[in-house]
Amino acid sequence: MTRWILLSGALLGGLGVALGAFGAHALRGTLDAARLGWWSTAVQYQLWHAVALVALAALPLPGRGLAAGLLTAGTLIFAGTLYVMALTGLRWLGAVTPVGGLLLIAGWATLVWAALRAPQA
Repeated sequence: MTRWILLSGALLGGLGVALGAFGAHALRGTLDAARLGWWSTAVQYQLWHAVALVALAALPLPGRGLAAGLLTAGTLIFAGTLYVMALTGLRWLGAVTPVGGLLLIAGWATLVWAALRAPQA
């Protein structure tokens, strides 16, 4: 379990850095301000949740696998739809983006539940 959570966080983190650099250098002159904003939001959410996943890999909490799965899926959907929207201008994807946000919230709520269930040290 720890391995896939750490792998997910590390992959999302490395890809987030690469996509952030790509947006800052290759897309700055190509996309308008709104689309660059979507790109920036996607990078920020991806990187923050990558860090959360790496930290979660180190915590022996019950239910962390479910929390990690929700955070990973939420990040992929939330950030992924924003990246595609920014590159293509397909605004209808904005209706899908909140699904990713709800998965992220569910992941954090699951983590709260796991922390409450964990034995106190």
